[in-house]
Amino acid sequence: MSNALEVNESNFEAEVMNSDTPVLVDFWASWCMPCKMLAPVVDEVAAEFSGRVKVVKVNVDSSQALAARFGVSGIPTLITIKNGKIADRTVGVQPKAAIAVKLNNILGA
Repeated sequence: MSNALEVNESNFEAEVMNSDTPVLVDFWASWCMPCKMLAPVVDEVAAEFSGRVKVVKVNVDSSQALAARFGVSGIPTLITIKNGKIADRTVGVQPKAAIAVKLNNILGA
């Protein structure tokens, strides 16, 4: 079971854009091998930052409009949204430490 919440077009505004805490959005697809490699890292980040950062996953196959809205052309793409605005974006598999540094910077920690 993933620590990250699955979101789509129907709940994205409420869960991500209107969130009181920063949100790390993982754009992924089930057929994407790098996405599968990153998934356990995203789950670890979700557990580690629980209560401080919300972590959500967007399947680009079933939420193509969201992928287009955020200009996702390669996956996995991690986008951090704070106060309804993009605070950070990375494409490709990232080590947990690199994601943690970026999130801590966004949190001001």
